[in-house]
Amino acid sequence: MKSDRIKLPPGFWTGLQQLGMNPLDIARKAQLPLSIITEPIPVTTAQYFKVWQAYSDLVGDIATGVINLVTAFETTQYPPTVLATYHARDYRDALMRMARYKQLCPPESLQITEAGESCSVELAWMDSEQPGPPVLVGTTLAFLIELGRRGTNQHITARSVEFSQSMGDVKALEAYFGCPIRMGTTRNRLILSRTDLDRPFISYNKELLEILSPVLDRSLDEQSGRTISEMVKWILKRSLTSGRLDIRTAASELRMSDRTLQRRLTDEGTTFTNLLSQARHEQSREYLADDKLDIKEVAFLVGFEDQNSFYRAFRTWEGSTPSNWRSKYVKTHSTS
Repeated sequence: MKSDRIKLPPGFWTGLQQLGMNPLDIARKAQLPLSIITEPIPVTTAQYFKVWQAYSDLVGDIATGVINLVTAFETTQYPPTVLATYHARDYRDALMRMARYKQLCPPESLQITEAGESCSVELAWMDSEQPGPPVLVGTTLAFLIELGRRGTNQHITARSVEFSQSMGDVKALEAYFGCPIRMGTTRNRLILSRTDLDRPFISYNKELLEILSPVLDRSLDEQSGRTISEMVKWILKRSLTSGRLDIRTAASELRMSDRTLQRRLTDEGTTFTNLLSQARHEQSREYLADDKLDIKEVAFLVGFEDQNSFYRAFRTWEGSTPSNWRSKYVKTHSTS
């Protein structure tokens, strides 16, 4: 299972040493074999969480632990999955790569949604019902800001940050993220300015990406066991609000030519147009199930420029209007 294939990169322990901490103390407090430091052996989700909790306990304040670690971690210590984001073309490309390659480094996953002037990056857990330690949550979201700052060489700030648990020194976190921090929310989420996503990375390295990307993509495909159709649909669902819904964009992210992608989809008995329709259909049902979203907003979130086009498409999918479908859904689920 994915939860048993988590590897702590050597750079993690190096980063702790740069903070003046002894990795042996972390391993002992986590009640894990000391060989975890010297041997890149996979750990379970529970063991992974124990390492992070041990670090948090030894640091004391969660916010301090988050900020110290993300700023001390040197780019030369980044594992290949992170190097592929640091050397991306721009901030958007880096975030998209991070969301994609996070699948190789469970248990965290990232859901990116662009809407209006904002970009939301929400953290979730792949296989574990137990939420990760607050210090891991904070470090994951803080690193996304740190990545943008290092890549662009500009002091990027967030619009807002939400944490479901207490994170220690709120003022320190607000100073780091450059925005208000909300705690006790229902999710862990970073909100960025969409204009920042277009900022080019001065660390962009096309040649290195041409080496790293195929290897990482192949590993991801082998691990996920997903078909090309499923991967295209995943890319589309993540990109519905961005307007980049052409086959060229999907092919580029999958590191293949348009023609190769078309042929692979044909072999699997589908087309790019069919997958786009399926992605919009499935996402619209998910959004309509949330009665806090008005239908006009749902239409935008699934990539329609106007509400009428969305109504026509939804009638084709469900044989009903969005409002009637929502009413029936709410009625069914309120009595179940």
